[in-house]
Amino acid sequence: MKINEIKRIAGAISLDRNIDAEIVYEGIEAAITQAALKVFGEDAEVQVSIDRETGEPDASVNGNPLSSDDIGDLLGRIAAQTAKQVMIQKIREAERDALFDEFTAQRGEIISGTITKVEPGGTVLTNLGKTEAILPRSEQIPGETHNVNERVRAVVMDVRKQGSRVKIILSRTHPELVRRLFELEIPEVSEGTIEVRSLSREAGYRSKVAVTCHDPKVDPVGACVGVRGARIRNVVDELAGERIDIIRWNDSLRVLVPNALQPAEVEDVILCPQLGKVIVLVEEDNLSLAIGRKGQNVRLASKLVGWDIQVMTPEKLDAQIAESVAQFTRIPQMDEDLAENLVAQGFFTFDELSIIEPDALQEISGLDPASCDAIVEFADEESARQEAEEKMARERRRQLRAMGMTEDDLKRRTDAARAAEARTGEIPADAAAANAAVGAAVPNDGEADGPAEMPDPEVAEAMAEDAAEAPTAEGEAEAATEREEALEGARMSPPHESAEPLPADEAGEDSATANLTNAPVAVGDDPEAAAAPADAEETALDQTAADEIAPPQSDAPGVDADLAGAAPVDDENAGAAGVTPDQARPSADDAAPSADGVLSVEEETPAGEPV
Repeated sequence: MKINEIKRIAGAISLDRNIDAEIVYEGIEAAITQAALKVFGEDAEVQVSIDRETGEPDASVNGNPLSSDDIGDLLGRIAAQTAKQVMIQKIREAERDALFDEFTAQRGEIISGTITKVEPGGTVLTNLGKTEAILPRSEQIPGETHNVNERVRAVVMDVRKQGSRVKIILSRTHPELVRRLFELEIPEVSEGTIEVRSLSREAGYRSKVAVTCHDPKVDPVGACVGVRGARIRNVVDELAGERIDIIRWNDSLRVLVPNALQPAEVEDVILCPQLGKVIVLVEEDNLSLAIGRKGQNVRLASKLVGWDIQVMTPEKLDAQIAESVAQFTRIPQMDEDLAENLVAQGFFTFDELSIIEPDALQEISGLDPASCDAIVEFADEESARQEAEEKMARERRRQLRAMGMTEDDLKRRTDAARAAEARTGEIPADAAAANAAVGAAVPNDGEADGPAEMPDPEVAEAMAEDAAEAPTAEGEAEAATEREEALEGARMSPPHESAEPLPADEAGEDSATANLTNAPVAVGDDPEAAAAPADAEETALDQTAADEIAPPQSDAPGVDADLAGAAPVDDENAGAAGVTPDQARPSADDAAPSADGVLSVEEETPAGEPV
């Protein structure tokens, strides 16, 4: 074995793979050891060492030293292959560790790469030169798209060892990306003249950056914006049009909070140190501007200053103070002065009062430890009760949305059910099922309205389906209206002009129509009972239908009295029968309208004769 070859190979591998030469020497020693064990057996004691200065190997087997030539002669082809595999494995592990250490040191730093692949799920693979990194869909700015061979800049969010490889995860939604872009685009930030003290971000929508300057001659906000916004425009373009608010930092919260809520104008700032809360008072016309769309402005400002910000109007604050004092005075151990003192400290709800430390409460109130513990326990119980009521209300709204209803719809249906119950003494099935489905059945007389126990969701769904299938009062009213219209049409329809006997099917239809009644159907009545007339009405309506079909007698010559109809006769049909139109029409004495609007006939057709 050539001595200089070992040293040269170790140096070349160290430079090419960017790993330490010591790791290469250790790999070569392990490879020679494994090869020797293949030759001399697994039970042999093999010791191998390589001089780091000269590269000369020193090996011994069972205490017998071996020269470098003997090592070369003993290592055959199979042993040499084993040594090669061991060296490759060692080099890969060393290379992985080197990559892991390198990118772990760059965690939070901005890095640039080329997109090599965009997977169907939206995940982007980026080539960083030595390795590939992953840009997940969740770490991409909402609304942006990426293409292959496109340059992309992101921050290193996480580095993990995965088998023999290193998994690098990039992010474009992390707030540190904004900080690193400021350092790249604004020289004063990279030099340290301007410092980014705090920042908050909602990727793709808006960011707030608080800056300060150590040089009084430099305006930090103007330097970050640049001439006509040239500097900040580059940052905005890199972030896909995201809005950036640059705010002047101040150590005083009374100054920093109004700056963070810009462009809204703040009237007053009240600090609550024990709760870490800031109450901001604004006028009514600035309330929506201070809160922002979906609370975005106040949420970003709260992250920026590190305190909870509660925005309200002075009128709302006065009403909240009065309500909180009234609630706190319900506690047996608390008087009105202590309640006002706690409200002045910013404690507005039982939830906030339940987290106070008994020692702090004792310092504020001057009460004994037992009373302070009782106050905290009472506040904790009230907070749990209010939370349960809010949870029940949310579940109620969820069930109403599943049924396609709102609170107003349920209220109207409940009022209608109560009115129907007052008239009929029974609750309609649809109203009862709808109220039961949302856990609030219609209360009977004397019962107080209040939150009812929520049913099981599957039971509520089944009850809602039964309510949808049950006949409603509106449906019964519509059915009654249709029956009245059908009966009115049967009464006012013209009689048959043909003198031949009616076919069986037509006679059956007329008979079925004659069985209907014009009596109105009350809401909640049985439709079958409303549709079934009395025997006397049935006989009278049958006779009326027969009268409408049978034509009255006429005195016109040449025409049988049975052929004269009660309705106007067509002129062409009258001429064909050999009579004039005036003779075919009935006279006023022959037929006169009855009280119900149906023409009555003086002389009826004898029974048993054909019409």
